Amino acid sequence: MDLDDTPQQAQYRLTVRAWLEQHRSEAPVLTGPDAIHDEHEIIAARRRWQGRLAEGGLAGVTWPEEYGGQGLGPIEQVICNQEISRAKVPGILDVIGVGMLGPTIIAHGSDEQKRRYLGPMLHGDEVWCQLFSEPAAGSDLAAVQTRAKQLDDSSWTITGQKVWTTNAQFASYGLLLARTDGSVPKHNGLTMFIVPMDAPGVTVRGLRQISGEAEFNEVFFDDVHLEADAHVGALGSGWGTALTTLMFERITLGLGGEGLGYDPLRFARAIGAHDSARRDPEVRQRLGDILAELTAVRFSGYRMLTELQRGQIPGPEAGLAKVTTVNNGLAGGDLIADVLGPDALASDSEWTYMISFIPGLKSAGGTEEILRNTIGERVLGLPPEPRLDKGIPFEELRTKETAKV
Repeated sequence: MDLDDTPQQAQYRLTVRAWLEQHRSEAPVLTGPDAIHDEHEIIAARRRWQGRLAEGGLAGVTWPEEYGGQGLGPIEQVICNQEISRAKVPGILDVIGVGMLGPTIIAHGSDEQKRRYLGPMLHGDEVWCQLFSEPAAGSDLAAVQTRAKQLDDSSWTITGQKVWTTNAQFASYGLLLARTDGSVPKHNGLTMFIVPMDAPGVTVRGLRQISGEAEFNEVFFDDVHLEADAHVGALGSGWGTALTTLMFERITLGLGGEGLGYDPLRFARAIGAHDSARRDPEVRQRLGDILAELTAVRFSGYRMLTELQRGQIPGPEAGLAKVTTVNNGLAGGDLIADVLGPDALASDSEWTYMISFIPGLKSAGGTEEILRNTIGERVLGLPPEPRLDKGIPFEELRTKETAKV
């Protein structure tokens, strides 16, 4: 790996930096004495700022130019993210839409869907959410039970429930995975749909977290009507479409957690500010372990970027980066709490949100157990676990589960 900017990348970095210096006064202030605190004002301000970033070419960097992007590579996207962090301004609001769902529509959507949805998504005019997980189908995503029934006029009705849906409370649209055929094995009977979040029959309820926030939601669909052309990709191809979204999600998580606050140097600075902790051999050992693991994640991310730049697709081993990031973020939070004591969770502490939020990431993007199974089977070549549902129509699985109850 060559970790230095090429001359072209160095010039791009200077261009991004110059734009941010010129426009940083337009960015919303989210921390400090002048910070915006009202949730609705924050969302509105971040929408406007995302629009400015899109106008400046700093949103959707890897999107094709014909859809408003810059047609650049993943390294340029990372450079852009680094410069946004350096300028201490917010990035885009709709990371899920622009980072994961937009690329899915670009890959699988119709020309009409691309024309209609991509522009407003990129500029923050319409925020999107990802309607995948369900109470009984999280890491085993192919087990979704939300049903899409096609009517005589070829339109659809959607019935079911989703959960852990980020941004659903202010999203305009969602990309929903639903079952359209129960007579085939579970992976084969799925289709992806675009759902207006203000459609009659859609109900969004916030899920209060230990941090006090409610950024996740449960979403209910009661005979929600969709037009005939609302599906993304062919009927029954939903699993392949979903894998595109999940690939972009795991790439985002796998490139490291520094953007989420899990910066090795941040932990080191906090520990180093306390003389007794700095001299404690146990604290030093724990901190060293965390820093080594998070630094390894960073360089694994660089390797992933190298593969992407060469036109390769990162393999399932990318899931290990997510596991390592979350586990060491948890370990870092525990270490900070041991050093600072109750002050680590004070209302004005920089650590309160991280310590309370990160346990939930154990399940995000696939549980650790699922990811380790995938890595064991597909990377290490270990024998797969027995799968009793393989090749069995989904309706028969439902019948057997009901019989057990």
